[in-house]
Amino acid sequence: MHIPDGLLPVEQGIIYLVISLVIVGISFYYVSKKTDMEKRLVLSGVLTAIVVVATSLTIPSPMGIPMHFFIIPLVVLILGPFNASLVSFLALLVQALAFGEGGVTTFGANVFDMGIILSFVVYGVYKLFSNINERFAIFISTLMGILAATFAQIFILAVAGASSLNVLVGSLLPYYLMIGIMEGLLTVVILEFISRTNNTILEIEKV
Repeated sequence: MHIPDGLLPVEQGIIYLVISLVIVGISFYYVSKKTDMEKRLVLSGVLTAIVVVATSLTIPSPMGIPMHFFIIPLVVLILGPFNASLVSFLALLVQALAFGEGGVTTFGANVFDMGIILSFVVYGVYKLFSNINERFAIFISTLMGILAATFAQIFILAVAGASSLNVLVGSLLPYYLMIGIMEGLLTVVILEFISRTNNTILEIEKV
């Protein structure tokens, strides 16, 4: 889902960067107020490394488009949306500067859709369904978060004139719908495994 350099006008890239930096700054403020910073920093560091690696590995798909998982929904459900936004920011920064994933001029747009939009939609949907069924809440929040990020990317690219709306919807939506379903199921399995082996990880306050 990384948007590479050259697809967005520079002025649009700057707008997304400013928006993202403001939200990341707010996220840092909320996270820094917590008293469990030692445990939170360790988890954030480990999860940032996992996100960098997992989203850099591509998997062949039946549609011929290499795909990757996001892992951000998992981070949200462990640490909360503000903390996940910080993890996303750091992971995407490392990928852009060290591995050439995404772009420098599109960094703000990538943070906005894959980090911020995805994180807060996942958390909102999870809270909506968590009292009904935990597994379903994890699955549907992961799926809806990825779809929300997909629609955000479609909007960003359409406004930039990178392609027509019909082409973007027809090419990106089925692809990420498949990823969302797969990652939703995987996230359920991972969180159940964590709850059975080291439940203290899931007891950290979500912020």
